[in-house]
Amino acid sequence: MNPRHPLVALLVSASLFGCTTSTEHGISMPLAATRHNAGQIANTTLTNWDQQTGFDFFISGVPTGTSLPLRLYTFIHKGSCQQPGPVAYAMNDKVNTERAAVAGWTFSRSAPIALPELLAGQYSIVVRSAPEDGNLDLFCGDVPQGSTVK
Repeated sequence: MNPRHPLVALLVSASLFGCTTSTEHGISMPLAATRHNAGQIANTTLTNWDQQTGFDFFISGVPTGTSLPLRLYTFIHKGSCQQPGPVAYAMNDKVNTERAAVAGWTFSRSAPIALPELLAGQYSIVVRSAPEDGNLDLFCGDVPQGSTVK
C-alpha cells in the first residue's frame, strides 16, 4: 500500500470533521471511487449560494496515464449511483483542477439548483475524466436526501 494514502485519508477525515462543526452552511459528502479509479478517495462539500449550490471537491488521485493538466467533468444525475438517470445538471463551464497541498487535487463547481431543492430530490454527483482520457466515471456519490443545511 502506498504510504501517502493513510495520510490523505487522515487529512480528508479531519477536513470532514472541520466542515461538520463549522458555522458555515454546508454538507460534506463522500464520493466513492468507481472500478476505473479503485483505491482513491474523494469528498465534496455542498454549500447554499442563494438559488445555486456550490461544490468544493477534493480527490486523492486519478488513473495512471491521465493527461495533465488534469481536467475533470462533473455532473448531477437524477437517480442514484446504483441506478443513474439522465444528467440533470452539467457543471462544466470550467474543468481545470488545482494540485492540493497533500497528494490530490481540488476544484470547485456550481449548479443552478438551490441546495434545499437538491437535498429534497434523488440525485447523485459524478466526477468523470476528460474525453481524451476515456470519459470514465471516476467517483460517484448519492446526495443525502432529507439532509438539512445548518
